[in-house]
Order: sequence, then structure tokens, then C-alpha cells
Amino acid sequence: MAAAQKTSGTSASTASFVQNLFHAGIYKRNQGRITRQATFAALAIAMLLGSWRMHVAAEQGDMLMQYSIPAVVLCLGLWIVYRVINLASFADFLISVEAEMSKVSWPTKTELVRGSIVVLITIIFLAVFLFVFDFVWAMVFKFLGIVG
Repeated sequence: MAAAQKTSGTSASTASFVQNLFHAGIYKRNQGRITRQATFAALAIAMLLGSWRMHVAAEQGDMLMQYSIPAVVLCLGLWIVYRVINLASFADFLISVEAEMSKVSWPTKTELVRGSIVVLITIIFLAVFLFVFDFVWAMVFKFLGIVG
């Protein structure tokens, strides 16, 4: 019984997703706008690069393989990305992300420079320390005849 309900729930969510793909509305239009646009841009660039790679891979093939299929994949992919951005659960997540990002206290320029300097000095110190440590152990092993 539980397996049947699980399968039924999966098919219902799949049907809901497919139904949502053909819906053109925008979920909560004015909320999480910047985060949604940035997410769409990142996913659209990924789709564009994938389609371009298909085009390059089919360079020796016929015109259908070289232009039409990558174009169809790009258009279909952009539509799916647009619809995924407007899925209720994903859009609510992006809205929450934007709300939390507005609560972050960002450092001033001087705080950023000071923090960066501290990080760089720490990294340089650790690199020198590990180099000396490695050099000393290499000398010890060479003296003992373990490493030739």
C-alpha cells in the first residue's frame, strides 16, 4: 500500500511538473526578482554553452546536426529553465535567499582590505612553514639513507 502511494505521489509530482512546463505565468512576480534573474542567467549560460558545444562537436556533420538540433535544444532548455525558476517550491527558495541576503551586513572597503591582508599573510606564513618542515624532513631522511 505504501509503495503504491509513493508511486502515485511520484507520478502526481511528475504530472504537476509537466503541467507547469506549459504554464506561462510568473509565480510571485515581484518577490525575489534579482535572485531569480541571476539564477536564470547562470542556467541560461550553461544551456548556451552546452548548445554551443553540441554545435562544435557536430561541425563535420550535416546542417541539421550542426545548427538545427543545438538550436532546438537551446530553445527547449531555456524554456525549461524559465519554468523551473517559476516553480513554486524553487521560486520560494530563491525568494528566501534574497530575503536572507538583504539581512547580511557586508564589510566596508577598509574591513575587506584588512581581512584580505590577514588571509594573505596567514597563507604565506603557512606555505613557508610547510616548505621548511618538508625541507627539514627531506634532509633527515636523506641523512638516514631512507631516500636517495
